[in-house]
Amino acid sequence: MALQLTFGEATATGPRQENQDAIRVVTPAPALAVSKGYLFALADGVSQCADGGLAARATLQALALDYYATPETWAVAQSLDRLLVAHNRWLQANGGGQPLLTTLTALVLRGRRFTLAHVGDCRAYRWHAGQLERITEDHVWEQPGMQHVLKRALGLDQHLVVDYLDGELREGESFLLVSDGVWAVLGDSGIQRILHDEADAAAATRALVSAAHLAGSQDNASALLVQVERLPQSALADTLAQLEHWPLPPRLRDGQQFEGWQVERLLAESRQSLVYRVRDAQSRRWLLKTLPPSRTDEPQAGPALLLEEWFLRRVAGRHFAEVHPLPQRQHLYYLQREYAGQTLAEHTRLSGPMALPEWLDVAPRLLKALGMLHRRNILHRDIKPENLLWGDDGELRVLDFGLAYCPGLSRDEANALPGTPSYIAPEAFAGAAPSPQQDIYAAGVTLYHLLTGHYPYGEIEAFQHPRFTSPTPASRYRPDLPSWLDESLARAVSADPQQRYETAEEWLLSLEQGERQALSSRPRPLLEREPLLVWRTVALVALLLNLFLLVLLIK
Repeated sequence: MALQLTFGEATATGPRQENQDAIRVVTPAPALAVSKGYLFALADGVSQCADGGLAARATLQALALDYYATPETWAVAQSLDRLLVAHNRWLQANGGGQPLLTTLTALVLRGRRFTLAHVGDCRAYRWHAGQLERITEDHVWEQPGMQHVLKRALGLDQHLVVDYLDGELREGESFLLVSDGVWAVLGDSGIQRILHDEADAAAATRALVSAAHLAGSQDNASALLVQVERLPQSALADTLAQLEHWPLPPRLRDGQQFEGWQVERLLAESRQSLVYRVRDAQSRRWLLKTLPPSRTDEPQAGPALLLEEWFLRRVAGRHFAEVHPLPQRQHLYYLQREYAGQTLAEHTRLSGPMALPEWLDVAPRLLKALGMLHRRNILHRDIKPENLLWGDDGELRVLDFGLAYCPGLSRDEANALPGTPSYIAPEAFAGAAPSPQQDIYAAGVTLYHLLTGHYPYGEIEAFQHPRFTSPTPASRYRPDLPSWLDESLARAVSADPQQRYETAEEWLLSLEQGERQALSSRPRPLLEREPLLVWRTVALVALLLNLFLLVLLIK
């Protein structure tokens, strides 16, 4: 069952010549409504600026288009903040020398939660069980005579500060967005009376706008009311993963045909999953991942498997496995392409620690993949050599998204510590929430281990409570490492997350700069540094040799 809403909107110019208020409602297609939500927004252009109406309309247009273009894995507040900061710059640059200013209050309802973004002096209220609660602050100066002067608005300052509020939805409640042309004359008590008398959303908004002007409002008046009729039963992550009540596949046999796939054999079996190698009609190899029968009664097992597939679809690229679209799936599983190659764990087991040139080829590929994941708001949480495939095609691919986490979508069990102990960041042992710095730490341990065959803090066993002091320098095991690389690894595996690289891109840049500096600091041949001196010396030696030969001939 999907989220069910009703809404009404009304706006009127009043005694002014132009209506500089703007309202925008976006009710997207069902799939997009599930992943990105419903958008309701109200903007009030500032009349003292160059064109307040343009600022309000352009802001809502950008909001409606750009919000739904952001990655589905981004949290709502993250998406809104990125685009509002960009639009703030646009307003400042396109006023023809004068500011384009507008206030904004925007509401996104997704799944069983809401997110509110607010800047300026429009207001948002929650109306439930006869109680009216204001959930925004007016960004105006409090000094006498300046209560209508904005201290925050879109286009006002280079540094935009937006208030965000996130919370759980309640069935039967309503959200009301109104411009100052309504609340300034009606007050909270007047608004509450009208909401109490008018149950219909459209009728209530018309009554609010009409009452405001009858009460003497000299401003444009606008109202937008959203009523939450019914909440979805499933959690948001389940819905995003498009979970249906598919049965688990039966135990598959070698050579069996299953939903059009030729089963070759079972490749891996654990308590968490089963992985089969299968072929399609064109004899291409795929890996079919499903759950073992022992997990049939786990309520979160199915959603977790399909959420893993959902993540992989949204990070499609050279550093990740291709996922099959499976339009006619009838059981609970997903398919990803199998690539020829070996994991970095297999490579190290067969060949020992990596040579430095080989390592310098692998490390940037891992950091680029990690950066792509983090830009899509996904944390892998199990980066290690076993989950990195070095393909015969030369690509490095990140495997196994079974523990992947998306803030705002994923849910962890209480006291869970996902990952492989030796690669888990110190702060995670202390109960810290998942973060990109924990993936960076795991990548640091991985790259350290590939170079040295050791771990920076020693190997950590399950259920062990390790103590972290200072990591052992990688150069202790590899004296051939340049100092810049030793320092880079030490920073990546620092026990203090604040001392690590902030992003994978920062670490990648540090590696590239270190390598360039090492090359530039390497002494150049004398012929490159002093070509004139070299050739003069060669000429002098040749002349002396000829003179010596001439003397011998005369004798």
